Amino acid sequence: MISIFDLTLQINGFPMKEAKSELRKIVAFSEKEHQVFIENKKEEIVAFHLQNNPFYRQLVGSKNSKNWNDLPVLNKQNLQKPLSERLSKGYSIKNSYINKTSGSSGDPFIFAKDKYSHAMTWASNIYRFGWYGIDFNSSYQARFYGIPMDFIGNKKERFKDLLSNRFRFSIFDLSDDVLEGFLKHFRTKKFDYINGYTSSIVLFAKFLQKRNIILSAICPTLKVCMVTSEMLFEDDKILLEKQFGIPIVNEYGASELDLIAFQSRSFGTDVEWLVNSETLFVEILDDNNQVVPNGTSGRIVITSLFNKAHPFIRYDIGDIGILDEKSTLKKPILQKLIGRTNDVAILPSGKKSPGLTFYYVTKSFIEDDGNVKEFIIKQTKIDSFEIEYVSETNLNLAQIQKIKKAIELYLEPGLNFKFTRKETLERSNRGKLKQFKSML
Repeated sequence: MISIFDLTLQINGFPMKEAKSELRKIVAFSEKEHQVFIENKKEEIVAFHLQNNPFYRQLVGSKNSKNWNDLPVLNKQNLQKPLSERLSKGYSIKNSYINKTSGSSGDPFIFAKDKYSHAMTWASNIYRFGWYGIDFNSSYQARFYGIPMDFIGNKKERFKDLLSNRFRFSIFDLSDDVLEGFLKHFRTKKFDYINGYTSSIVLFAKFLQKRNIILSAICPTLKVCMVTSEMLFEDDKILLEKQFGIPIVNEYGASELDLIAFQSRSFGTDVEWLVNSETLFVEILDDNNQVVPNGTSGRIVITSLFNKAHPFIRYDIGDIGILDEKSTLKKPILQKLIGRTNDVAILPSGKKSPGLTFYYVTKSFIEDDGNVKEFIIKQTKIDSFEIEYVSETNLNLAQIQKIKKAIELYLEPGLNFKFTRKETLERSNRGKLKQFKSML
């Protein structure tokens, strides 16, 4: 019998039965069978996009498409153009899954997945969460995420929460009074698991620590906590385990791709961060786009093996990582992820907002015409911020007003913002932008 979560995905055109069936087959492959599967899928996805996607064909140009290592590495700057120019033949906004990246690396863009590819993403999520006894159809989620503040967007997200059996804690204000309200919900609701942004969940744990409260003692139904979107540091993990009294699972993913790595079921010293090798092919490259030996750090470059609507072939996600020396093609292990950490903004009212709050603010000026290419936001004083951006033209008054209105909505009124257009933005020594940085 199909349950409401699966049924909702089916009704929206995502073929979950077929996706789950294919994923089960892939998971059951032997190491040798998996190697054949990966090589076939790589060849198949490249051939498809060369034949059906002018954007990708132009990107490859005269390079030898038969040699995988000769294929170009796709970066986020390549994607700073209208989505209509990047879609494959036969795919459109109407028959594909469309979304925006968070812009956490400073390079936001709109992307597409075909319906089957997105169903495979959900099948991958369901499979991995199932390692911990979590069933999306029945397990109750405490969700630490942002939410649209406009009326229609807010109601839409709340309805999705209802269908997905989750209760959302909005993370735009994490002051103590608000966290006290969060705690009341844990006292009265039978949550099975926590899922959400790392920094927000860590702030909640610090709040519990100040009050000497163990969360599982007041919410005994809790089984596990999954953190995502930002770096989980070891001392924060120890804090979470202590204050929540449940296993903490580290998740690494990207909305335009899939879950990239997910902590294995074992705990303690034997924990492994298993890379998704069913729907993705992950490479670690040096600055010359050459594969580095396992155990060596390099750029994380990912191929989406199923997405036909939009090419993500050898896609540089903007992170640095290391694959464990004992990794195999079927079982790659992410030894270390370097980067992906966000600061917390402290506002004049005392309100604390995680850096990912700016994801919702920046949606205001992410346009599909590719005008704003990159941006970074710096907090220079408790009430002052600087937005540096790269674009073809200056932001006009109407755009600035739109941004200010969004800032008031998501943060608070009375903040001062300075907008500066630049030719290029300052990057780390690894070439990555940090979207938000507190100078306080």
